[in-house]
Amino acid sequence: MLLHILNRSPATSEVYRQALAAMGPDDRLLLIEDGVQGALGGLVDRFGDLQGRLHVLEEDLSARGLEPLCDASVALVDVEGFVTLTEEAQRTVSWF
Repeated sequence: MLLHILNRSPATSEVYRQALAAMGPDDRLLLIEDGVQGALGGLVDRFGDLQGRLHVLEEDLSARGLEPLCDASVALVDVEGFVTLTEEAQRTVSWF
């Protein structure tokens, strides 16, 4: 399993398409920094069906005041959860 980390908003960047194309069936995607906008109801559909594999960094979501708008299908992780995801992954791939 690979952990893909996306820091760009799907509203302003198309790099999320490259990340999705590179993902395997067991890979996970973590949204950080401006990428957390992808966890919002109007943008989460761009990630297709990643049920249980799409995560968002809670601290970055909260820092932008977006936590109440987070779609229920996205798993919230704190910094400890981020560390756990990286430990579980064979390697990480950053998309920016």
